[in-house]
Amino acid sequence: MKPYAGDPLPADLEGFVALVVLGGEQSAYPPRPEWFDGVEALLRKATRNGVPTLAICLGAQLMATAHGGTVERSASGPEIGPALVGRRDAAETDTLFRYVPLAPDVLQWHFDEITELPAGAVLLAASTRYPHQAFRMGERAWALQFHIECDTPMIGDWAESLPEGYDAYEVIAACDAVMVDVEEVWQPFAARFAALALGELSDMRRPLPLLGQ
Repeated sequence: MKPYAGDPLPADLEGFVALVVLGGEQSAYPPRPEWFDGVEALLRKATRNGVPTLAICLGAQLMATAHGGTVERSASGPEIGPALVGRRDAAETDTLFRYVPLAPDVLQWHFDEITELPAGAVLLAASTRYPHQAFRMGERAWALQFHIECDTPMIGDWAESLPEGYDAYEVIAACDAVMVDVEEVWQPFAARFAALALGELSDMRRPLPLLGQ
């Protein structure tokens, strides 16, 4: 669905196995498009009803604001290009993040940041400049500030509108250099999410067993 192009949003998620909300150039704080209210309502319903949900970049920011968190223009400036994030302790028992390395490569492209997580959010990944890189609401709703869905051609398209001070060719080359590592981690992550949505993966909220147990 493309609500930004006028597609109507469903009133509920009956008949859907998952909800995925991707990024965009808009901001989650005012002034913002009116249809964001509908997206936030769906995010709340999905979280409340245990519908597997994956929210990326702006989608993650809307996940935060939908549940009472705060999003603002980043005081640290934009984060664009490849970066490392650190997995937090709570990831150890998370259904999706438990298989993510301790410091995975990610691709960043955002100007705003989540400055305050919603009450009840479980922090799963962080970085020094931007402490809220990934979190979970409820048991089955994940929010990622970074991008796991893009490839080099998509980065090339985004680079056409880079702000002053960024060299498009350098950014594209830097992203392309880590793309294999990004795909190695995040394609299986996406596959696990899809399997969960299709009922092929059980929720796992316990740590991996110690050797000998």
